[in-house]
Amino acid sequence: MTRHWLGAALLSCVLAVPPGVVAQAQTLVLKGGSVYASPDATSISDSVIVTSAGVITAVGRAGEVQIPPDARVIDCSGKTIVAGFWNSHVHFTEAVWRNADTAPAAPLTAHMQEMLTRWGFTTVWSLGSNPSDSLALRRRVYADEILGPNIFLVGSIFPKDGRPAYLPDAQIPEAATPERAAEMARYYLQIGLDGIKLFTGSYKGEDKPVVNMDAAVAKAAVDIAHVQGKPVFAHPQNTAGIEAVIAAGVDVMAHTVARQPGYPPEQLARFKQQGIALTPTLALFAKLPVPPEIAARIVDNIVGQLKSFSENGGPVLFGTDIGFTNYYDTTLEYALMRGALSERQILASLTTNPAHYFKAAKKGRVEKGFDADLVVLDGDPIADVANLAKVAYTIRAGKVIYQKP
Repeated sequence: MTRHWLGAALLSCVLAVPPGVVAQAQTLVLKGGSVYASPDATSISDSVIVTSAGVITAVGRAGEVQIPPDARVIDCSGKTIVAGFWNSHVHFTEAVWRNADTAPAAPLTAHMQEMLTRWGFTTVWSLGSNPSDSLALRRRVYADEILGPNIFLVGSIFPKDGRPAYLPDAQIPEAATPERAAEMARYYLQIGLDGIKLFTGSYKGEDKPVVNMDAAVAKAAVDIAHVQGKPVFAHPQNTAGIEAVIAAGVDVMAHTVARQPGYPPEQLARFKQQGIALTPTLALFAKLPVPPEIAARIVDNIVGQLKSFSENGGPVLFGTDIGFTNYYDTTLEYALMRGALSERQILASLTTNPAHYFKAAKKGRVEKGFDADLVVLDGDPIADVANLAKVAYTIRAGKVIYQKP
């Protein structure tokens, strides 16, 4: 089901490559590798991809595509090329991002590579961070001062008394009424954020009940966001939090739910009817500090949720919650997802699914006229999903933002 809340004209502006980046992008050629134009395509061997001004200008086999004489040519022999990856759940909350407007660029680029670009991410959704830091960080990335991905930002809203146990010292923006939630949503969008995140369930600790957001409070924020064509993400902690997602018309569930064994048919039907997407963040739950038997049960639950959600036709978006965690390596996430999805479906969660869901019409595929957001992998990801984590080059808007040493 196509989401009703985004118009193509609006999103083509929001998701366009920043002009400064396009102007500085060089002519770049990737030569000799195999390319998957999309997750469901047959690979093209011994390929040539030409990019100019941040756009793919030609894709074909060697001998069929003319290489411009002034181009930088990267030899990709033995490697595989796919569209740039999206991570639809990250955070810019680590200490390194503080004072991002004035901090030296070199350590910010270095951490961006450690956290994101060395894993192939060319576009990310940051689901909660200090706007004064993250907006400045985005400005500097788009000004080409820091090498990083396209960045989209959201503002967070928690329920009354909803401070999570894992954020004991953070200032938490709470909304006790629909009016307050609407006011907060308006403010976040006015300052230039791209969406809203609702904690429809807030974890208070093992010995305390989850604090859930009232659906009316959640819906007030959703309504403001949707009027402006912006998506709403939610953190559901339990079944009640999922029900609030459904009742409020939230767009993306930012997590699976560790303690719930699967999704009941009634929830699956509503997910499909409303076009709700899922970002499973499986490795986050698999690495919880709990006894092995509990960890195994949690993994069964969340992989089962992902499997039933996908088989129900729901859009799956890749995400890891890094920034909240420092487990940057994506290998475990891919391995866990493989328990529910095929290699091609996992690649789709990184490329075509988010591009389609967020109406980024020129992203997610390796085709002429598409944005030159590309990942060069050391191996074929369709033969082995672990190869998705073996990144040789990450390219955003035709510029190399990560190169394996």
